[in-house]
Amino acid sequence: MEARMENFSTWIDYSNDLGHKDEIEKLLIAAGFSILNYMEHPFEPQGFTAIWLLAESHCAVHTFPEERKTYVELTSCNVAMYAKFIQLFHQKYHEIH
Repeated sequence: MEARMENFSTWIDYSNDLGHKDEIEKLLIAAGFSILNYMEHPFEPQGFTAIWLLAESHCAVHTFPEERKTYVELTSCNVAMYAKFIQLFHQKYHEIH
């Protein structure tokens, strides 16, 4: 196996802590990723960080409700799953906007 990592990162122009968590997890599963572990942390008074440890690397979501923004990042060594996630992500978040 070649030592190679693909990285996708983007901003979403709104913030919905639990909604993003659920949607991103559905996209990861639909793309074929194996979720090994999940961790989340809500911030006071607002904001949220979620991290999925994947057999194929990791994914993170950070919300900034005060600015109505969310940052999403996926790093993966599996090119096919990575490409599928990006395709599904754009389909899902294009529908929302």
